Amino acid sequence: MRKENDLSKRLFEFAVRVIKFLRTLPNNTEHKVIQYQLIKSSSSSGANYEESQGASSRADFSNKVFISLKEMRESNYWLRIIKAINENKSEELDFLIKESEELKNILGSITTKTRRK
Repeated sequence: MRKENDLSKRLFEFAVRVIKFLRTLPNNTEHKVIQYQLIKSSSSSGANYEESQGASSRADFSNKVFISLKEMRESNYWLRIIKAINENKSEELDFLIKESEELKNILGSITTKTRRK
């Protein structure tokens, strides 16, 4: 049984925290659309990274991590939209935005390094 790496754990925890945070938003049309998109992108980022861990080649690994990066970029976008349309301040939202930025940087670095080799 392989030991879960720190990035896998962070991506999993990020998706769970996003889902829990989204439960606190108003139940209106615009939030429902954003919730749907954000749940998909935040969980897809972790799922694609998980798939990269069993990649059949360096190219396969790089592609899966790149998809994970794209999904995290989308997650960051939706989180910033939520912040822009909601007047109430949320420490959890600020954390999620910061975490998505950090995860984007990590995934971007992995993608850059693996594509150079």
